Amino acid sequence: MNPEKLCELAKEAMEHAYVPYSGYKVGAALLCGDGSVYQGCNIENAAYSPTNCAERTAFFKAVYDGHRAFEAIAVCGGKNGVITGAFPPCGVCRQVMREFCGDDFKVYLVNAQGFEALTLAELLPHSFSAQEHMG
Repeated sequence: MNPEKLCELAKEAMEHAYVPYSGYKVGAALLCGDGSVYQGCNIENAAYSPTNCAERTAFFKAVYDGHRAFEAIAVCGGKNGVITGAFPPCGVCRQVMREFCGDDFKVYLVNAQGFEALTLAELLPHSFSAQEHMG
């Protein structure tokens, strides 16, 4: 799957967001090693800390279905669903990505002009991973 199609699927996922408090819709599309794609959206909660990000929603759905190999993720977001700039993953989402992905995992940040391609190493330098710290 090409990055443009993955970005389109992230935009589609954004429309499912539940954001009654912030109004910021976020969507993600996660490409698995076998070519399957899992979409996720952010889901807010009145208590705020139980809120779940789009990236983690996609990862958790995929892991539940038995996937452990991942190629790339596309992420987009914006107030009222309008994409004006990149919406990079939060620190918690970056750490979840690192649990399952190596430094070369591709992250596509959708913006109004297209997307920016980064690696997980660029987003999370000096990361903590089970592989490096548990043998």
